[in-house]
Amino acid sequence: MFRKTLVVVLAVVLFGAGSVFAAASADEVESAEEAVGSAQVSANSVEPNLSQTVEPNLSKAVGPTLEDNWNDFLHYTKIGRLDLAKGYAQAILTEGPDPVRVLALSEENQPGYALLLKVIENTNDTELAELGKKLLAVIEEGRFIRRADPKVIVEEIKRLSGTERGRLAAVKHLQSAGEYAVMFMLDAMADTARKDELPNIIWALPQIGRDAIRPLTAALQTDNVGVKSEIIIALGKIRYPQVLPYLKYILEKDDSPQLRGLAEESIKQIDPAAMKISAAELFYQLAENYYYHSESLQAAEDANFANIWFWDSAGRRLTREKVDKRYFNELMAMRACEWALKADVEFGQAIGLWLAAFFKAQSTGLNMPEYFGIAHADAAVYATTAGPEYLHQALARAVKDKNAYVALGVVDALAANAGEKSLLYRLGIDQPLVQALSFDSRAVRYSAAIAIAAAGPKEAFPEAKLVVENLVEAISGADVNSDANTGWNRQLADSYAVRSAEVMLKLAQTRNPVIDLSAAKDTLISATKDKREQIRILAGEVLAHLDSPDAQRAIAAMALAEDNSMAVRVAAFESLATSAKLNANLLEDEKVDAIYSLVGSRKTDPKLRSAAATAYGALNLPSRKVKNLILDQAKS
Repeated sequence: MFRKTLVVVLAVVLFGAGSVFAAASADEVESAEEAVGSAQVSANSVEPNLSQTVEPNLSKAVGPTLEDNWNDFLHYTKIGRLDLAKGYAQAILTEGPDPVRVLALSEENQPGYALLLKVIENTNDTELAELGKKLLAVIEEGRFIRRADPKVIVEEIKRLSGTERGRLAAVKHLQSAGEYAVMFMLDAMADTARKDELPNIIWALPQIGRDAIRPLTAALQTDNVGVKSEIIIALGKIRYPQVLPYLKYILEKDDSPQLRGLAEESIKQIDPAAMKISAAELFYQLAENYYYHSESLQAAEDANFANIWFWDSAGRRLTREKVDKRYFNELMAMRACEWALKADVEFGQAIGLWLAAFFKAQSTGLNMPEYFGIAHADAAVYATTAGPEYLHQALARAVKDKNAYVALGVVDALAANAGEKSLLYRLGIDQPLVQALSFDSRAVRYSAAIAIAAAGPKEAFPEAKLVVENLVEAISGADVNSDANTGWNRQLADSYAVRSAEVMLKLAQTRNPVIDLSAAKDTLISATKDKREQIRILAGEVLAHLDSPDAQRAIAAMALAEDNSMAVRVAAFESLATSAKLNANLLEDEKVDAIYSLVGSRKTDPKLRSAAATAYGALNLPSRKVKNLILDQAKS
């Protein structure tokens, strides 16, 4: 008993008593932060059954409540007993608590909530920090559930037409509900049986603020002129520039003079200068802002998803599609581009941005949203269909942004459907594909080089050397270590090496006058000893077209090397025959004799012997060697 009393006295001296943590002051939170940062304080001597003050929590005799665990978590965090704090945090999470109730507890104790945030941000105890993050996620879930609850929203809309006090309280709750309130407010506005409520709903609608913009702009597709008029007016009062393209679209396209007049008034309230800009251009600007994740366009933070709003013409009401936040901005950029094209079908810039946004959305690795539908094609299909002009727009953006995924997707599409003139297309003073030859990403550089080489350019351009340099780098397999950040790995490196060698062979066979492969000779000679069989064979085939003694001798060495497989040796002799036909004999006598020995030996594999004989004949050597071959086989 004496020991317990002493502990209580020490606790009082060290941490203060007389008030539970549930009523902690800001000063207490500040001192608690210090305790969180240094868990190994003298408080470790405090007995583990301390309550929020210093007395045991008697309620625990019948089992702790959610409130008990919450307050004990905060208390032990405050006094630096992080081991006990973790236990209570885990107890809350294990219970699977009602998120709305946890939210209420956090709101009742603002200093405690502030301490939870400090735990997440500052503690050196990573386990406690993770538990804190999970608790915060529960609180945020509660915040979302409460504000998105349809029953609550419907009741608050009705309260708008009650007492003045109820009206003011209701609009605050509807502001908290944000975008979720708009659907029900518009339903009420369209309901002729509720026309008495209409003035109050109209009064409240613009007060929802920025959160209302996305559902309201989607609802502009309604055919209810009265409701549409009020939406236009509300958007003007909200005064955010992202509504301007939708209003300008009405001004340009709507048949109703009344609606066009309201749209003009609202535009002038927000930004009169927008009157001189087309709807297509305004939508394009909006799409770019989404593409670059403008802060003012971000989805609400209290949910782990975002909403994309649509107008259901059949149901005559708003609907929403939940999408992952990781590609929400890209999907909205695509929608804004689509509206730009609706406003002006000739506004081609929107196509390039749409393609870039689609590739950027795909780069997340997520499945595309459900509203795309099962048969919706992927970005590559649209890209290959789009044509070089729009692909170069997308590529120029990707190069500027250093976005490897988008750049690679666009380059591959260009390679599939563009010729020389299309590939070397100029966008202003820039040539996007040529710029891609200097991109940070190896995959983009190599793909650009392969695309240009495969087109077989006939007109010289300054960056032709870069094409060869990238093909050479790809074949050599330099720096093939896997990189999780870029997706680079051995398999990809091998694929680019083969593709580069194949396109080099095409250049060599067609004797391309622009891309000089002589700069690749040393790499190709080294490649005849590569570990990859296919690379060795292709290197020999390319070398066969180079007028160089070193090239021909490297092919012969590969053919004569007994440690090479039969397939490699036969292919090398075939390349040697090609080299000899094109460039005559450039071999030393030693190698000629070695080939002769293979041809003359009955022990040589017939297939290899035949290939060696073909090469030997192509070398067009003096008749003495052939005479010896004939006489060596004679019986008399």
